[in-house]
Amino acid sequence: MSSNRKLMVMPGDGIGPEVMNETLRLLDWLAKYKNINFDTIERDVGGKSYDLHGTPLTDEALSDALECDAVLFGAVGGPKYDDLDFELKPERGLLTLRKEMDLFANLRPAIVFPPLVESSTLKPEVVEGLDIMILRELTGGVYFAEPRGIDIMPDGSKKGYDTNLYTTPEIERIGRVAFDLAKKRNNKVTSVEKANVMLSGVLWREVITELYKKEGNKIELEHMFADNCAMQLVRAPKQFDVIVCDNLFGDMLSDCAAMLTGSLGMLPSASLGAPNKDGIRKAMYEPVHGSAPDITGKGVANPLAQVLSFTMMLRYSFDYNQEADLIENAVSEALSSGARTPDLGGGSKNVSTTEMMDLVINSMNNYR
Repeated sequence: MSSNRKLMVMPGDGIGPEVMNETLRLLDWLAKYKNINFDTIERDVGGKSYDLHGTPLTDEALSDALECDAVLFGAVGGPKYDDLDFELKPERGLLTLRKEMDLFANLRPAIVFPPLVESSTLKPEVVEGLDIMILRELTGGVYFAEPRGIDIMPDGSKKGYDTNLYTTPEIERIGRVAFDLAKKRNNKVTSVEKANVMLSGVLWREVITELYKKEGNKIELEHMFADNCAMQLVRAPKQFDVIVCDNLFGDMLSDCAAMLTGSLGMLPSASLGAPNKDGIRKAMYEPVHGSAPDITGKGVANPLAQVLSFTMMLRYSFDYNQEADLIENAVSEALSSGARTPDLGGGSKNVSTTEMMDLVINSMNNYR
């Protein structure tokens, strides 16, 4: 079936363009062998946008992103931008996209591919077969709520403050996504907060509990404090299925879960908005890893997190589940060959960014 969906490509900074260029080879393969076509448009974001336009995200780029069916994002940031004013930092471009597109649901799977069991710092029996989903609320909480600021006190000292604020509708909509995901997985949701010390956590627990009474048919729900969840993730991670949490805790716990798999270079993510009247969601897909300026331009960056973000796009935005399965299986086969980029370690053969992608596409060719 042919499709001409509109795809925004935003490579960003550091290794972003390197891993993006390799991932976009999948577009040619899908067009050639599956008759699946995308109309692509590329825009600058982050540090590159600041260098060229004086802002981490131009109004034009934002407008174009809002008109696309999905955004495929690379990475932003780097030490050269550390001294910029807060609102001009590269990361503000990413945060603005999330906010303006209302991408409130951030899906971060942590999956251990069989060939990478030994790459984890945890014992093989702890992580073998791991497949969990961390669902992070993305547009509220401490990263966006007001008031926030740094004030000068009468004695000349300073105070910095942020607000962690959530409303009932914000918690309900992320809770609904968690329940929907669990129904397609293993029917378990762990809701995470700090209700023992934070009033926003008290409300979070109350709302999730009430939602569960109304809509949680056949799902197991448990509540857990965020600090305990962090400990449990490294003690017995396979106890979890779907973990749902606020913006701050989701940021922390998803990076913790990422290392269970052996490398941030293997972790994709999807950020989804609410469905419109036609059932279509705004969506952005990006790897969890950063811009890695220390290896930029060396040709050794791991492209697989970007590739797996692409497969999430095929699933959640375009319903191309068979094609997503094919690519994910090809990634597993490429790793089974012993090939490893430097971040993964182990294996029997060190490969470059391009060589890793060659292996993925060669494997796909066996099933076209």
